[in-house]
Amino acid sequence: MTTPTRLASCSCGQLTATVQGDPIRVAVCHCLTCQRRTGSVFGAQARFPREAVRTAGTGRTYTRTGDEGGQCRFTFCPECGATVFYSMADQDDFVGIPVGAFADPAFPGPALSVYEERMHSWVTMPQGVAHIV
Repeated sequence: MTTPTRLASCSCGQLTATVQGDPIRVAVCHCLTCQRRTGSVFGAQARFPREAVRTAGTGRTYTRTGDEGGQCRFTFCPECGATVFYSMADQDDFVGIPVGAFADPAFPGPALSVYEERMHSWVTMPQGVAHIV
């Protein structure tokens, strides 16, 4: 059995993240900050062990403090503005990558949905997803 290799990139292709293996977890976040960050009604991200991720290109970092005080460092392309990867200050062994950066309709679906009290009323999650209100 082969280990999948996936490529995530920004819109212009200048900043990339190549991952080896399947994600540890795929999650959907409905918090208002993720909605603003993505320009969508939620953020969908895949988490990988740091040692499974190789990045290339030039990125800029934006650090955001979350609702509960934790800090996330988002790395985005200074040319096109797309976020390609991020890390959480208290979980530096992992790298999060927005699922859309893979541009792969066959990418695994979410196992977890968080901040659902902020979920838009018309959004529904797939069956079997764990829910955190």
